[in-house]
Amino acid sequence: MFCYQCEQTANGTGCTKVGVCGKNEDIASLQDTIIIGMKGVAAYAFHARELGYVDEEVDAFLAKGLFSTLTNVNFDLEDLLGMALECGKVNLKAMELLDKANTERFGNPVPTPVSTGTKAGPAILVTGHDLLDLYELLKQTEGTGINIYTHGEMLPAHAYPELKKFTHLVGNYGTAWQNQKKEFAEFPGAILGTTNCVLLPKDSYKERMFTCGIAKLPGVAHITNRDFSLVIEKAKSLPALPEKEGNTITTGFHHKAVLGLADKIISAVKAGKIRRFFLVGGCDGGRAARSYYTEFVEKLPKDCVVLTLGCGKYRFNHLDLGDIDGIPRLLDIGQCNNAYSAIQIASALADAFNADVNDLPLTLVLSWFEQKAVAILLTLFSLNIKNILIGPTLPAFITPNILKILQENYNIKFITTPEEDIKAVLG
Repeated sequence: MFCYQCEQTANGTGCTKVGVCGKNEDIASLQDTIIIGMKGVAAYAFHARELGYVDEEVDAFLAKGLFSTLTNVNFDLEDLLGMALECGKVNLKAMELLDKANTERFGNPVPTPVSTGTKAGPAILVTGHDLLDLYELLKQTEGTGINIYTHGEMLPAHAYPELKKFTHLVGNYGTAWQNQKKEFAEFPGAILGTTNCVLLPKDSYKERMFTCGIAKLPGVAHITNRDFSLVIEKAKSLPALPEKEGNTITTGFHHKAVLGLADKIISAVKAGKIRRFFLVGGCDGGRAARSYYTEFVEKLPKDCVVLTLGCGKYRFNHLDLGDIDGIPRLLDIGQCNNAYSAIQIASALADAFNADVNDLPLTLVLSWFEQKAVAILLTLFSLNIKNILIGPTLPAFITPNILKILQENYNIKFITTPEEDIKAVLG
């Protein structure tokens, strides 16, 4: 444990074995888990609020949850476990709220092929998560001759009708957040960071990078009130991108789109053509061990379907997995917050097969990196979803005793090798 939030902290530097207040490492672990989970909830609630959607229950929990972690407030292990699960339930509500905000404003996503090549002309690259920022930029650049590209978690934007209608939204450039220093340095146009997942920039592109909204970087110009005129002027002054052919990746398998295939999916499962679904997704990161997720998807039998979401998709979304009776074997549901869609798909399949979600031919193979992934994992626990495979490492804030509780209650497992894990699931 490590805690230094009160004046009496050990040696004036921090309590590392037991708190001066009396809390042990397990209480500290749960407090950290709740705080980290609430940061994820706050991100989704913030995005929804930007679109004019708020929820009193979500806001109230953020106040209650933070208060519960103050010094000398709550030393009850069982109660804090319940608070962590409540955080998961509230996160589900926040993701549902954001899904409603996005779809009511920009339409329901539809499966959409997206080019990874470039078109000749000046360009702006948009990274982050905020669809409203992208929409305002698209409006302001319409008719200017500037092409707009998405990066990272902005890829799913191509599937929303009110965004894809802009013909100068031409493709997706690059991959996940951890590669941006290399990819941004190679991109000759202007760059806009809209939310989290921005890194401290290299000098080679700092002068042509901008931030907006909650994202800010030292030495980088910040846009206010979504007036992107400075970004547009910069894009016009920079070298044009060349015409370059790329591959095609498909996104937009929102739950409403997937449920439109429900009859075909159910028939394929009953006919034995689809043996199992694997949700392989979450956050990407820089550890070499994350190649596990690429190999896992590559080595799955051809009668298995992969659903994915978040930036973890970039580990394998370039692969051509083909289809099963017209059902794509790789279904990109969207951004990390579209875990809500994944839950709706699982719930609908459970209803169709008159089964518990845990009895479906479905396995979750998750990669975590930061706070939103923790919030989503707490959501899955709150729904009593079990047998989740998670990697690439154990969260440092989880103590052995708390891990034991999670394993006993939810049978959570850590990834080993793709071959061993696939064999364990499929036999």
